Amino acid sequence: MEKPLWIIYTTHMFIEINLLIQVALIPVIIQEFQLNILEASLIATIPSLVALLMNIPSGILADRVSANYLLFASMLIEGLSAFFVSQTNSFWILVLGVSLMRVSSPIYHIPGLSQISRLAGPDRISRSIGYHNALGNLGTAAGVVSLTLFLSTVGWRWTYLFWSFPILAWGLVVLTSSKLKAAQIRNKGQDRLGLKRLRLIFSSGLLLFLIVVGLREIGSTGSLTFMTTYFVTAGELSEATASLIFGLGPFIGIVGSLYSGFLAERISPKRTLSLAILSCAVSLAILSQTSTIYLVSPTYMIYSFSISMVWAPINTIIAQLTPATERGLSYSFYFFTEGLIASFAPTLAAGVIELTNIFYVLPFAASFLIASVVLLQFLPERTNRPELE
Repeated sequence: MEKPLWIIYTTHMFIEINLLIQVALIPVIIQEFQLNILEASLIATIPSLVALLMNIPSGILADRVSANYLLFASMLIEGLSAFFVSQTNSFWILVLGVSLMRVSSPIYHIPGLSQISRLAGPDRISRSIGYHNALGNLGTAAGVVSLTLFLSTVGWRWTYLFWSFPILAWGLVVLTSSKLKAAQIRNKGQDRLGLKRLRLIFSSGLLLFLIVVGLREIGSTGSLTFMTTYFVTAGELSEATASLIFGLGPFIGIVGSLYSGFLAERISPKRTLSLAILSCAVSLAILSQTSTIYLVSPTYMIYSFSISMVWAPINTIIAQLTPATERGLSYSFYFFTEGLIASFAPTLAAGVIELTNIFYVLPFAASFLIASVVLLQFLPERTNRPELE
């Protein structure tokens, strides 16, 4: 079963390559297209809304369609959209291209995580998701670091063009993988629709956890969206330097993802998640009081390490709260909640900046992170949901 897992992990690496490129580009986009910060925030808001609409359909498909077909579709959309973005000279066409690119995320994540939760089993799920997210961080890091190189030489559009070809090539590998086809698990009762499925998925614990996820997402998305803008404005760094520091974060995140996977197995996913979110909040508070590159860089590295620690415990808790037979639909509701919040969090943060200034965006984000930690303490330590009969 290990080979199918590593195929999924590698697909995650490719799907995350373009994740933060448009966010790192916000200072460049503002100058190139003569935008204000609210207009520039649409490069994060609109694509998130588009991805949001794909979450529930992807969840339904994940419980019915072979994983290799869905993973291939995600690679195809990601690669073609990246090529499309590399050819644009209009801000709105850029938003359209990035929006199409974001569609690939739910098409990948829901079946990918569903398969991992089934293949790894309850005892190894945290560790497996740790590996999964470490590869995702590697992809994100590679994307942002390559942006720094292209931004300093031939221009940012070459970043998208460069990565479009290996993404498409990997899609063909996924499509023809007999190992991934063999790993497909057909859920008993997957063709039964109606309220019984929803009753099995939803519980008071899951609803509480979705609120926790929402609060955390406001804090993390609000801070990450304008992090390079903060570096350029408050830290007075160059755009290339800001992108470089931003790009180093996901490399640190590789270690954080692996560490959280093992830690969640030792001290529980809930405690690991609490520790990670609290560390994010403290890091943002410190970062808001620093301005020199010598202080900004290490503090942001701590933040990147902490923010990467959340994914293994979050996905493990979702698996614990929902039945394996409905795992695809369960993850789709989680991603729908996360995507809904992510779609308006950048605009909310931009509004705070417009009403005050860039210095207040980090304390604003930290306050939501702290609120999510407090609410998380009311979640039971572990809850296993029954299977569909």
